Amino acid sequence: MKRLNPRYLVTLTLLLLPLSLVIALTLGPEIINPLELFDVFATPSSNQLILEKIRLPRALMAAIIGATLAVAGVMMQGLFRNPLADPSLIGVTSGASAGASLAIVLGAGSAIAGVSFIALGAFAGAVLATTIVYRLASSSSGTSVATMLLAGIAISALAGALNSFFQYIADNHMLRQISLWQMGSLNGSSWPRLAMAYGVLGSLLLWMPRYSRALNAMLLGESEARHLGIYVDRVKRQIIILVALVVGVAVALSGTISFVGLITPHIIRLLIGPDHRYLIPCSALAGAILLILADAVSRIAIAPSELPIGVVTAVLGAPFFLSLLRQQRNASLIAR
Repeated sequence: MKRLNPRYLVTLTLLLLPLSLVIALTLGPEIINPLELFDVFATPSSNQLILEKIRLPRALMAAIIGATLAVAGVMMQGLFRNPLADPSLIGVTSGASAGASLAIVLGAGSAIAGVSFIALGAFAGAVLATTIVYRLASSSSGTSVATMLLAGIAISALAGALNSFFQYIADNHMLRQISLWQMGSLNGSSWPRLAMAYGVLGSLLLWMPRYSRALNAMLLGESEARHLGIYVDRVKRQIIILVALVVGVAVALSGTISFVGLITPHIIRLLIGPDHRYLIPCSALAGAILLILADAVSRIAIAPSELPIGVVTAVLGAPFFLSLLRQQRNASLIAR
């Protein structure tokens, strides 16, 4: 595949992002003419209520969640030096799912500062799972990425077992709540939650590009990165903590949304190469665009009902990802 100029891709994604927002605002059970969007905001109407209370908060939430998951995927792939890595490898997603299921089974339906106890349970589960994995992988000689991977698989299996247990003891209403949460949804998006998401996730996302040089050096190997002046163990520790925080918050706000953190960085890497100076911002923009459009599709696929957004990303992402892998395999066979 011929690579693009990274600056060209940054410009292209910056242009596509507002276009995807317009598409998200117009599509739904009630189609709104894009040419009338500004008139709708200016004149009180039922469409204005739909836009202000439902579609605009959801579109903006989809943008920050998509960007977060995509950048978290970039960081994990750079850390493990594997383009097929994603945050679920260190147990973040599984821990969040188990924490949310526990909160649902306990009947925690109230909220603090607009954040439900289910979301708080998901965040606590993500942090706990990551802490255990990190403790198991850390020693006086440093942090072992291989041990972290194995510990993440074990913790994910344990969290999956706990999740299955919570589903077993849940009643029908709780079981449906757990199932819907695990399929992902932006249905609970509101302006207070949006302010919290952009305040927390936005600040952390702005911090992540500072690791571009370290991740580029680590692509050569850890020993080579040390020779280039990179404090490898400290960088690994900081990346793990950052990824755990952003994914924990993202999963707490939207549930489990698959493939965004895996497929988006992989596609961008194929387009512009592995330079993290451009890979991180381009993946953030592409992840935001992907999830905004996926949310729009979820609203119209089986209208007037709504399809869980995690189902949409999996249905769209899996075949596309498999086709990319097939093209990559064919290219390597031709090169031989």
